[in-house]
Amino acid sequence: MATGAASGDATANGTYRLVVAVGDPGYAAQLVRTAVDIARANDGEVMVITAVHKPHDSPFSVFSDERIRTEFAGDRREILDNALAVADGTVPVDGRVVVGTDVGRAIRSAVEELDADALLVGWHGRPRRDETVLGSTIDDLLRRASCDVLVERIGPTADGVDRVLLPVASGPHLPLAAAVAGAIADANDATVVVLSVIAPDATEAEREAARGHIEEATDLLAVPTETELREASGVADAIVEAASECDLVVFGATRRGVVRRRLVGSVPQAVGRRSDRTVIVTRRRLDPSILDRLAGRLWNR
Repeated sequence: MATGAASGDATANGTYRLVVAVGDPGYAAQLVRTAVDIARANDGEVMVITAVHKPHDSPFSVFSDERIRTEFAGDRREILDNALAVADGTVPVDGRVVVGTDVGRAIRSAVEELDADALLVGWHGRPRRDETVLGSTIDDLLRRASCDVLVERIGPTADGVDRVLLPVASGPHLPLAAAVAGAIADANDATVVVLSVIAPDATEAEREAARGHIEEATDLLAVPTETELREASGVADAIVEAASECDLVVFGATRRGVVRRRLVGSVPQAVGRRSDRTVIVTRRRLDPSILDRLAGRLWNR
């Protein structure tokens, strides 16, 4: 499998490391399976972490993090043990409990300490009533984690993966999405379906650009592929329809829309909320532009 580490260098010791943050017991096993597939493709390792929240005004705030980990993290350790139990032994997998007054900050600190290449987290996919995009903790990780970030919305349990849908468009996150799709397809002897959607009245230049996106993606894949250039008035509608014939959808985050929606893009969000398939949204860690840094400061006011 020729996916390789999708962006940046591996850890200081030369090993690709993927950190999985688990919290929901219903998501933990599937997240670890995904992580193992990706780590195997990169000859890497997996570190599973779970966070204990220590609010400032909680009685726990008087205890040290180590005491909380050893004496008061029973439910977190149970989640961690159950997650580690699904590892198949093909790559090194370890786990730890982290403690923090802010869950997002605790996970980011662990990512930095572990010198991680990528972080995988779960997303429930429910519509938000506030201004967050995928949830406050996930938004924080997408915005500030010092590595690639993968967000997985778990679909119904399947016996296996036969077809992986990879919708493609312009943007810097396609190589990571292709690497993830290829790694999962390779581990499951599956086919990657590379899809680009254009409007029925698209110009020849737009059609040519879409064909270029498909070609770029297939060049990055070393697994069986199918390609489709589909005409539709609604991009999300077309992808949801195509997803019904696949087991998994892998997106590269898009950079369209208002500042907040630039975290992942409106189409991946819509598909994640409307499709019943497992959806993974990938976001490469990029050097922030001046505009991005300004937007980040405005966000955090």
